[in-house]
Amino acid sequence: MVKLFIGGFPLDIGEIELAKMFGTHGDISTVKIVRDKKTRICKGYAFIEMPNRAHAENAAEALNGTYMQGKMLTVNINEDAPASPPPTPARKFNKPASPGPNDERKKRPRRIA
Repeated sequence: MVKLFIGGFPLDIGEIELAKMFGTHGDISTVKIVRDKKTRICKGYAFIEMPNRAHAENAAEALNGTYMQGKMLTVNINEDAPASPPPTPARKFNKPASPGPNDERKKRPRRIA
């Protein structure tokens, strides 16, 4: 699976129009237009997955820099970013870090009343 990034297209374009445009260059698995979570308005970019890398490269080369309704498209192959390291576990705020085995701090004895 190869993921293409498509940016700069008009906000009123839907998944079907993008699928038709990119479908001429090969099979398409998914089309995902990125929208605002609250308003559901298109943000002007999308991702398309194609099963064949050669077809994806052909589509990127053919469609990058072309115009759609007066707006220039940016089409790039979206290389997967390396996985980020797992997050470090959070400490509880009121609890100090546990002392190491060679820590010389000792607990004071409790006062008997």
